Amino acid sequence: MPHDEKSSASSEEQVQMLEVREEKDQGDLLPSPVSATIPRPSASKGKISAAMIIPVWIVLSSAVIIYNNHLYNTLQFRYPVFLVTWHLTFAAIGTRVLQRTTHLIDGAKDVNMTKDMFLRSILPIGLLFSGSLILSNTAYLYLSVAYIQMLKAFTPVAILLISWTFRIQDPSKRLAVIVFMISSGVALASRGELRFNLVGFLTQAAAVAFEASRLVMIEILLHGLKMNPLVSLHYYAPVCALINLAVLPFTEGLAPFYELARIGPLILLSNAAVAFLLNIAAVFLVGAGSGLVLTLAGVFKDILLITGSVLIFGAQITPLQVLGYSVALVGLVLYKTAGSK
Repeated sequence: MPHDEKSSASSEEQVQMLEVREEKDQGDLLPSPVSATIPRPSASKGKISAAMIIPVWIVLSSAVIIYNNHLYNTLQFRYPVFLVTWHLTFAAIGTRVLQRTTHLIDGAKDVNMTKDMFLRSILPIGLLFSGSLILSNTAYLYLSVAYIQMLKAFTPVAILLISWTFRIQDPSKRLAVIVFMISSGVALASRGELRFNLVGFLTQAAAVAFEASRLVMIEILLHGLKMNPLVSLHYYAPVCALINLAVLPFTEGLAPFYELARIGPLILLSNAAVAFLLNIAAVFLVGAGSGLVLTLAGVFKDILLITGSVLIFGAQITPLQVLGYSVALVGLVLYKTAGSK
């Protein structure tokens, strides 16, 4: 997930969480990593069709990752903590502008944000969110876009393992098979990686652990709360921005500020704007289709990203990686659809 994180993470990973609620209601086979009960737009409000919004979401989601990778590795602006902090600051301001000018964040009126709720729910989840964002973006300094997308397929396994460890979810043979398939696929993809970097691998693995913990904690602490991706961002962005700002002096210091003149304001503003537009698209994506449709859209997006990484950045992938990632994707689709069977 570069700010893939996030705003790509805020949107992309939240979209990963969106459809699981309906699956849980039908069989409770999966741990439900939702940000809250997501209110789906009704037909009377002129819901945008899946054929219209899914391509937009795929383009924006891919653009965020490719743009961030371009900043990190082509323009050599290698300051992920600063970039994530900038994205979150932009999002915090943007959501408040939208709150005053549109109806996209009307859901915030339904959230009774007390001091106790902030300290017990928003703050700890925000800490995990910040860790996920920083680590997932840092991984792009060491690994290719293609390989990172393959490693991110392990997130459902991490969610299940955490849920089983803390007895939130009971294991089953079907889920065990899914865990084995995804794990084997990611292992094959890693074995076939030509430019394997241990630091990058461990960084991305830690990002997956943080993200999986965040999703599980959201389900525990915010169960039943109505928050769409923009409403969630409205509350989390300021918290995470402040957390990251506190981390910045100890990680990157003043170095990124010296590079701002070289990068220029246009690139920084357009980069953050694309990430923010992704979150807006995610709001419309929520009500656009079924869980399976959203899952397949995400799979298609990842395949496009891997292809784009090869064509644009010259990343090398091997037949063993193609085989491993294919196995992991099959397991991922089974994971997302198991609850409705």
